[in-house]
Amino acid sequence: MDEYLARIGAARPPRPDAEALGELHLRHLRTVPFENLSIHLGEPVTLSEQALIDKVVGRRRGGFCYELNGAFAVLLRSLGYRVTMLAARVFSGGSLGPPFDHMALRVDTPEPWLVDVGFGRFVNRPLRLDLRTDQADQSGVFRLVEAEEGDIDVLQNGVPQYRLERRPRVLADYEATCWWQQTSPKSHFTRSLVCSLLTEDGRLTLNDRQLVRTVGDEREETTLTTDAEILAAYRDHFGIRLDAPPPPPGERVTG
Repeated sequence: MDEYLARIGAARPPRPDAEALGELHLRHLRTVPFENLSIHLGEPVTLSEQALIDKVVGRRRGGFCYELNGAFAVLLRSLGYRVTMLAARVFSGGSLGPPFDHMALRVDTPEPWLVDVGFGRFVNRPLRLDLRTDQADQSGVFRLVEAEEGDIDVLQNGVPQYRLERRPRVLADYEATCWWQQTSPKSHFTRSLVCSLLTEDGRLTLNDRQLVRTVGDEREETTLTTDAEILAAYRDHFGIRLDAPPPPPGERVTG
């Protein structure tokens, strides 16, 4: 876990309180990218604590929700936090995705917090899980509202992002949907290739060969035309070293 803290540039907090949680959350978002490269490189995503830590810390990679929030949960528990995994269904086009579409975390300090370092462009710091008023964050205004069957809808700038369950879950509960996300032609992750990282003044994202830098309302796009440029972008901007670029969506490596 000391190596994990070094990975995100954080010191071991003196106590597992809300202030330290917010700092760990922000540092994680700025150092561990949201990415789905494994799906396109033919690397299976294994939902075990050791595999997640090996990938994020040992191999200095990122991942998608199950990997990022799963690994972060291991770190937080090692620091003395009380962590509960929660399942969510993501809103897309006005409809909800499948069960276990997303993993988020509840962390009690003892106040309950919604912690999520695995949803891409989302909160920079945790949200109070027990509040039903607007919560301002650097990435927008969030509100949690009661939904059907005791669930909670999470809204960002008035737009529903996902519907959160309250029931505690474990890593094994997500395995079937994680497999679906890696293999189904209907999955957003098989149809896109993305690597994205929060920066101090915005966000940096590599969509296949399109490098997008956003600062405030300004957006700069650069098309990378050679394999060398792509590999350099992964290395220099996201700390990911690859032998060859991932194939474009639709040309996924198998085997």
